[in-house]
Amino acid sequence: MKQLLGVPAFARLWVAAFFGETAEWMLQVALPVYVFQRTGSAATTALSIVLGLLPAVLLSPVAGVVADRWNRRAVLFGVCCGLGVVALPLLAEPAVPVVYAVMAAQAALASVFEPARNALVPELVGVADVTGANGLMSVNGSVARLAGGWAGGALLGFGGLADVITGYLVVLVVAAALLAKPFRRVAAPVPAAAREPVVRAWLDGLRELTRDRRLWRTGLALVCTSLAQGMFLVLFVVYVFDVLGGSEADAGLLRGVQAIGGLAAGFALATVARRVAPTALLGWGSLAMGVLSAVIWNLSPATTALGVYVGLFALAGAPGVVVGAGALSEIQSVVTPERAGRVLSTTFAVMATCTTAGALLAGALVAVTGPAVLLNAQAGVYVLAGVLMLARIRRFREVPVNAVATVEGCRTSSPPATST
Repeated sequence: MKQLLGVPAFARLWVAAFFGETAEWMLQVALPVYVFQRTGSAATTALSIVLGLLPAVLLSPVAGVVADRWNRRAVLFGVCCGLGVVALPLLAEPAVPVVYAVMAAQAALASVFEPARNALVPELVGVADVTGANGLMSVNGSVARLAGGWAGGALLGFGGLADVITGYLVVLVVAAALLAKPFRRVAAPVPAAAREPVVRAWLDGLRELTRDRRLWRTGLALVCTSLAQGMFLVLFVVYVFDVLGGSEADAGLLRGVQAIGGLAAGFALATVARRVAPTALLGWGSLAMGVLSAVIWNLSPATTALGVYVGLFALAGAPGVVVGAGALSEIQSVVTPERAGRVLSTTFAVMATCTTAGALLAGALVAVTGPAVLLNAQAGVYVLAGVLMLARIRRFREVPVNAVATVEGCRTSSPPATST
């Protein structure tokens, strides 16, 4: 760990990622709550989440090719600057349609960020150290989630959306400043993608996802977990306000505190990833997430004490990190480096599509069924993903991998991190 942070380029990327993800989590928590407050509707909250996901689907071909074709550090810097500019209209306590437009624009820019960052890490530390580097990125993302999630909810509750955006811009400027200077790479840069048409280049990368049966299996699990995550993004807001009787700050705290479990899981993955098969990580992580979710959603008749839920949500952060690590590390073990950006962007697009479907489903049905039925269905989808993966472990020979993916980059603006 100390050796990796002694690499100046990686250390700078690591710190920049912390500030960038902190800013992102501020908006991820604050904006759905703001929309729910203004409208009182779960359906409109679902629409805001969809608008934060749809660009990742539509722009997947462009995002992946950009991450492979141009200097990845410059791409990250440009995205940070663009995110700050498009957030400016939110300083004026805008109407809901303006929030929708800004969320869509932010998601369009952020759809480029995660593929470029994940593909850049091996260039800065070398392939031999990529596991530890990605483990550190996971730890970093968990801390950013705790800080940004709490700050987004607290600033919204105490000062309104303008205060959230002011804090967001300050944090984002720091991230951009750290990315402004060129990096000195340890490994040779990955050759730039050929200047072939964007769609053709993307389809070439997409074919890599169909060449290995492990990726099909992983994709099936990602469909399930992403559906569950989309349902959660809508139902969580309803649950905190209508079931627990919580506040904006409570919502931010419960989302942010998951970082505690994520921290523990990130440190563990950085040390044991070479010894644990990705399928096992994905299977057991999904199963644990489903069981823990079911406990949380059915606990309110016994207690609505915030402290109890803070502890449970903190625990839920661990399987969320494990699920993402298992899925993305298996993908990273198969794809070729020069196509990493476009393959990762396609993966994120699949996740965003399924998350969108889950959010729309929850938004449409919650008024009919009530939150309890849908929350238990959400937990059941996680259990299904875990059972499917664990049932197949013996049917396939697992190949050890040397990469653990950064997993807090699935968010709303880009495909969301797995949460309960």
